[in-house]
Amino acid sequence: MTKSLEEFKKLVDAEEFLKFFELPYDVKIVNVNRLHILKKFSQLISEIDTNHPELSDQEKLNQYSLALQSAYQVFVESSPQEQKLFKVFKDKPKNVITLTELSSD
Repeated sequence: MTKSLEEFKKLVDAEEFLKFFELPYDVKIVNVNRLHILKKFSQLISEIDTNHPELSDQEKLNQYSLALQSAYQVFVESSPQEQKLFKVFKDKPKNVITLTELSSD
């Protein structure tokens, strides 16, 4: 059965996207990294749409599938703290001094 871009646009949850593209996934990884996977996926989709506006709907869906595989794989091999996709991971707390900032004079 051929999938459509209209069907794709109705999806919301990480699991829905993974099932739509028939990609295998570990539920534990998705449960822990759900928002991060979706954020990375969204960034990759944006790049595809910006850099390749000439793609047909089927070609876009193929590229989106690869993008989702890539976004998922990032969090199989890495952590949200390492990826720093969200502002909370980028901002340094204002009321904390790290051990590396302390010097022994």
